[in-house]
Amino acid sequence: VQLVESGGGLVQPGGSLRLSCAASGFTFSSYAMSWYRQAPGKERELVAAVTSRGSSTNYADSVKGRFTISRDNAKNKVYLQMNSLKREDTAVYYCNFRRWGIDYWGQGTQVTVSS
Repeated sequence: VQLVESGGGLVQPGGSLRLSCAASGFTFSSYAMSWYRQAPGKERELVAAVTSRGSSTNYADSVKGRFTISRDNAKNKVYLQMNSLKREDTAVYYCNFRRWGIDYWGQGTQVTVSS
């Protein structure tokens, strides 16, 4: 199993970024996928999740209306479009799925929102 995030970087407040997660080693289309984030000194938190077919999504209250999670099962990828970024969105963002009670994580991608 491998999850590889990309797309992070430095962006000004109000800007946008699109994160990608490339998945391999499992039947991607069978599993819900999630994005989590962890800011310095804070616990890892769920940001957004999407069902296996992409028909349903849910978001943390702090990102509703600004972030959009989506997936492409043909490409084995899940995305996180982040708009209207705020300083408090600064964190390492992780791709995740759970299989048989075990959580799988990517290495994370750093998002820094700063002027």
